[in-house]
Amino acid sequence: MVNIPLSAPARLDGQVALVTGATGGIGRATTLALAAAGARVIATDIAETGDFGGAAGITYRRYDVTSLTDTDTVIDDVLKETGRIDVLILCAGSISHRPLTESTNEEWQSILDVNLFGVLNPVRKMFPVMAAQGYGKMVAVGSIAAKIGGVAAGPSYVAAKSAVHGLFKWVAKAGAGKGVYASVVAPGPVETPMWEKVTQRAPPSAHNSVPLGRYGQPEDIAQAILFLCSPASNWITGTVLDVNGGMLMD
Repeated sequence: MVNIPLSAPARLDGQVALVTGATGGIGRATTLALAAAGARVIATDIAETGDFGGAAGITYRRYDVTSLTDTDTVIDDVLKETGRIDVLILCAGSISHRPLTESTNEEWQSILDVNLFGVLNPVRKMFPVMAAQGYGKMVAVGSIAAKIGGVAAGPSYVAAKSAVHGLFKWVAKAGAGKGVYASVVAPGPVETPMWEKVTQRAPPSAHNSVPLGRYGQPEDIAQAILFLCSPASNWITGTVLDVNGGMLMD
């Protein structure tokens, strides 16, 4: 059993963080938040390049999270360069709005590949690394959809995010005695390109569905992620943190 430190301010000075899905709305905001908190951030995504406005402390690498080869290569290279990875943030995701009767096996496989296996692959690689270090924090982006059966997404997305919630509870239990933390942020509707893609046909009104009166912004989720991966949450693991403007009061 490792010695679990007391909670402390939400700073990441001297820590190394790896972020997947870093060019998306939530991923980009999270990358910038981690860097602002003092972390050295390796931002990754399937895109060839990433633009973070010249912010200091950020290095970009292309990474297809569905590829085991990419997972081994990227993480091994980062470990060789930095010696450790203290924080792993899983933001890569894709979404589908097709109802059950119109969905196909191909669509299900595509959604599961990115949203579930795209989390599992780096987590499975990093778990023994963090355990050997005696410290590490993993945070995955889940969804309110996994808790209420969907908002605008279809069943494949709901199922994939539900699996991520369950996976991280397992990781949290297995890692608790080794200093490995695992928690999930479950956003409600957040104004990102992915959300707009799903709702462009009939955008719902935030005033009718969100008690706090607006949809979330990427920065709302990024700050919750920063809390969970920082020393401020040293006595929290295995949680699913709802960040949804009051849509779900659990």
